[in-house]
Amino acid sequence: MRGAYSCSSIFVVLFLIIAGGGARLPASDDTRLVEIVADSDNRFHVIGEKTPVIHARPGERLRLRITAHKGQEIARDGAVHSLVVRKLREQGWDLRLYEGTQEFTVNAPASSGEFLAECTVKCGPGHDDMRLKLLVKQQ
Repeated sequence: MRGAYSCSSIFVVLFLIIAGGGARLPASDDTRLVEIVADSDNRFHVIGEKTPVIHARPGERLRLRITAHKGQEIARDGAVHSLVVRKLREQGWDLRLYEGTQEFTVNAPASSGEFLAECTVKCGPGHDDMRLKLLVKQQ
């Protein structure tokens, strides 16, 4: 009896896989890539944009590929910059940037609006103006 149970279990698993009820391939990745440079001139540059702005749809998943270049000063933990949206810190928009390229996955807020992103690492002259805009609107 025990052998029959094992054999029937195998058939059930095979049936589920063949019928589509078993393991599935992951759904297509709907994450949009946004490339940003946190430069040694203590400015954010969004690749493909004339001004430092990230355009997003409400709830859109974004993969931020950020290349950070050291300014004149660094933080004690070695961070050369950061990208922080204070209103969205709880949603993961509090990123420490170290020299080189890093990737972060974040979600745009569910509601439309304009959000300020800024560097909170004292990185040198111009630090107070190191900002970019996250513009969330239905497109």
